Amino acid sequence: MARILIIEDDPATAGEIRTELLGHGHDVKHIADGAEALDCATREPFDAITLDRMLPSLDGLSLVARLRERRIAVPVLMISALSDVDERIAGLRAGGDDYLVKPFASVEMAMRIEVLLRRHQEPATEAILRVGLIELDLIRRRLLVDGEPVRLLHMEFRLLEFLARHHGEVMSRQIIFEQVWGYYFDPGANLINVHIARLRKKIDRPGRPSAIATIKGEGYRLDAA
Repeated sequence: MARILIIEDDPATAGEIRTELLGHGHDVKHIADGAEALDCATREPFDAITLDRMLPSLDGLSLVARLRERRIAVPVLMISALSDVDERIAGLRAGGDDYLVKPFASVEMAMRIEVLLRRHQEPATEAILRVGLIELDLIRRRLLVDGEPVRLLHMEFRLLEFLARHHGEVMSRQIIFEQVWGYYFDPGANLINVHIARLRKKIDRPGRPSAIATIKGEGYRLDAA
């Protein structure tokens, strides 16, 4: 059983989410106001959050960005009627772990929450992964690049860990999507593009080639150089 915060100002949508998550045995709490929800998520521990994009007092993008600024790493599933690619990218850049467009199937929402919970709680089988200048501490969930600490969001860490475990190998977008996010590949999804771009900004160093190579038509490869 996980403790999940539902942040949604539409009563019907909130009720649908609540009913589905309760049916999966989770403990849920619902808040309709953005500012109130930020205060609650800051004070109380949650295992996951479903977050509406449009909220009174404080919008979803600002809310998740403030959570990340406060180093609160709880997985966040953003839910919105805004389906444009730019809107989805904005949600992920703000710190969301996944993005679901309204209207949605309740079973898909619950499945995505289960994936986020599993990825967040999955125990590490090794203590340290090292690839070139990159050192991943899988126990403390910390990253060093050339000895300097670099802060990653939860899914950024998951993606880098997966690439590090397969460094030197070309990983297709489909395999990355299914192994890191845990569900079937959506050819229209931009999750991978967004996360790869964010990782490069954080781990690449001036004067060196990008640590993550794009192999046209095939996928991505983490190099030791």
